[in-house]
Amino acid sequence: MPALLAPALRTALFRLRRIDAPKAGLTNAMKALAGFIGALKVKYADIEVGLDIDPEQGLADSGDLDTDLADLMTAVGQAAAERGTAVVLFADELQYVPQNQLAALIMALHSANQARLPITMVAAGLPQLLGSMGRAKSYAERLFEFILIDQLDGPAARDALCVPARREGVEFSEDAVAVILDQSGGYPYFLQEWGKHSWDAADASPIGGDDARRATDEALADLDASFFRVRFDRLTPAEKAYMRAMADLGPGPHRSGDIADRLGRKVTTVAPIRNALITKGMLYSPAHGDTAFTVPLFDSFMRRIMPAPSVTMPVAKHSPPLHKPAPG
Repeated sequence: MPALLAPALRTALFRLRRIDAPKAGLTNAMKALAGFIGALKVKYADIEVGLDIDPEQGLADSGDLDTDLADLMTAVGQAAAERGTAVVLFADELQYVPQNQLAALIMALHSANQARLPITMVAAGLPQLLGSMGRAKSYAERLFEFILIDQLDGPAARDALCVPARREGVEFSEDAVAVILDQSGGYPYFLQEWGKHSWDAADASPIGGDDARRATDEALADLDASFFRVRFDRLTPAEKAYMRAMADLGPGPHRSGDIADRLGRKVTTVAPIRNALITKGMLYSPAHGDTAFTVPLFDSFMRRIMPAPSVTMPVAKHSPPLHKPAPG
């Protein structure tokens, strides 16, 4: 995270400098960033940011991420206030930030918020992010507003599909809309995929139900080759078997015990696999004892990619570790 924050904050400070001639707040922020980079290069060797300014001794240069990031955020917030503007950090896939670094980020933003400084963050992540932030800092749930972005309801999904096409003079028939909403589950990205392939399949407007049905094969092939496959390829054989057993049970969420039963194993013996899948962002726990896919429609993908699964996970005679399952 420090390696990603440093260049982004450098860019923000240079944009602030364009607003007006450098003043005390901006100069102080530049020095804080220089100290932050210099101190953390030893610990995070991938920080490579050029900054032609001397750091100020004692400002964001202790090498302790908690302290230094709080000092840096405060300095940047003061520079933004001096200019009468705001700095907003946009972060995606925040669930992959290690917990100690996430805690430092939350604490730094909390410190700036207490000082009423105009610096904040808009972030996105998988469903387990809320729990991760709560574990990192207990006050995170009060500091941030958490908004669930899930499948669109019927009218919103219809608008997402039809309104952009209508601007281009193209209509979807009612049959096509029904097919696409059913196949995509109303998830925004999947609506885009089915809409694109339906458009390509049609010879003229309106796009018909047959066009949408022909587009399904193309949409699924694209998703399988990229969106789903890149996640599947990160899994170990044991993790694939666990996900395939889940897929047999449907979209979910599922009780952990039901998945273990499907595998012919005890819950305790497959718990490390479940935990590894949660760490990789493949699964999350919406409630205690429940397990769900983080990616919609992943259950149907697993059934396509592993059409003849073994529903059990045989253990060799000498019981090898779960991360190195026996063949088969």
